[in-house]
Amino acid sequence: MRRICLTLPTNRPCSATIEAIADEAAYAVEHFDTEVHLLILDSCDAAALAEHAETVRGLPQDPRIVVHHLDEEGQRAFLQRTIGRAAATKPDLLLELMLPAKLSYGACTNRAFLIAAALGCESVHRRDSDSRYQTLDGETLFPVHHELTSLGRRAADTASDVTENMLAERHADKTVSMVAASFVGELSVDIGEILDIDPGVYHDMVSLWAPMEWSDDQKKQLVEESFRGAGTDPFVQDHSTLALVDPMRVDMCNISFHGVHERVPLPPATDTIGSDYFLIHLVHDAALPGVLHNRHIVNYYTGERRTDAGFTVYQMRFVKFLLSMLYFNVIYDRMAQAGPELVDERGQVRAAPVARLARESALLDRAENVQRLDALDIAYRQLGGRYAEFADLLAARRERLLDEARGDIEDFALLAESWEALVEAARHTPVQTPTVRPA
Repeated sequence: MRRICLTLPTNRPCSATIEAIADEAAYAVEHFDTEVHLLILDSCDAAALAEHAETVRGLPQDPRIVVHHLDEEGQRAFLQRTIGRAAATKPDLLLELMLPAKLSYGACTNRAFLIAAALGCESVHRRDSDSRYQTLDGETLFPVHHELTSLGRRAADTASDVTENMLAERHADKTVSMVAASFVGELSVDIGEILDIDPGVYHDMVSLWAPMEWSDDQKKQLVEESFRGAGTDPFVQDHSTLALVDPMRVDMCNISFHGVHERVPLPPATDTIGSDYFLIHLVHDAALPGVLHNRHIVNYYTGERRTDAGFTVYQMRFVKFLLSMLYFNVIYDRMAQAGPELVDERGQVRAAPVARLARESALLDRAENVQRLDALDIAYRQLGGRYAEFADLLAARRERLLDEARGDIEDFALLAESWEALVEAARHTPVQTPTVRPA
């Protein structure tokens, strides 16, 4: 029986999502020879935490499903034990990178990776609190169906279980390291209002994601594809493709990893959208097989984003994402060039070259990011209203944002250098949280 970790990180009330993901866990154990550890990493306030605990207590019982509901205190205690066991250098900094005071999409998923190792799980399957499952004729379309069909298997052995095989024969003996899909519904990044106000400004802003040297046509294509997921067309029938999966075709709300997450972490940058997407690129550039399916998650926006405070916070996360691309565009380019150097003789990704590329990128001239901030200042002021007010805030934080972008990539390098020891330590560290078997 395989043991998997189905994880839901959350910092908002989401009892309905907890119930839905528990249904997915039930589907997994009913259709596959699987034990599911349902891991809820809860960073909510006391009221929402209590509500979630009550929801967990009310879940249906199944001996093959073990639910772990960890608040930040429980997560911190586990991390302290793990970091101590690893005898890592800079333990206080590592703890901060794993559980920062600010929001970090990468850090919350890294915590799931370490706890999954502690629980003896061979794979991690991540969902998000602001998403729902599609349905067809009353049947819920759980992504775990495709994930457990292919993940962790030899690519050649799963070829007959997918709809389409686009994998070159030279990769047939490799292990399927990622199975994923995307989302349908609203843009994954809450900038649709900008598109409505001024499509030209929207293009100018989103194109800042691209390397500065790209042509206008390349930038236009990137803008057209960015943040749209799989569009808005509803599910009709299953389709799955065995391939080297294009990172632009999947989303972290609908993903599973085997092996790779135990070798390299995600960047722990705070208040930065997209900080959790690194492994998608690594799997592709290391030529590891994956399966792309079409059981897309339904994305929606929570009410908090529509408030003035939520607007400011989210726009800042978007800006920090654009600044991070100075470094990640170079890293991705060099990973693509490195190719086979990213894996060892067993076909597993290596942290050392990733950490080295991150450290080298931190030395890049920041002039490109200065240009990004100049362009963003113009764009936000053209939009007017609260966008122009945000431009004033951006101008006041300019130097700090430049420093943070460089510091974030240096932190990623440190975490990558420490990751193998942390994962090994986690394997021998009890989670020591009350195990909740629904009553």
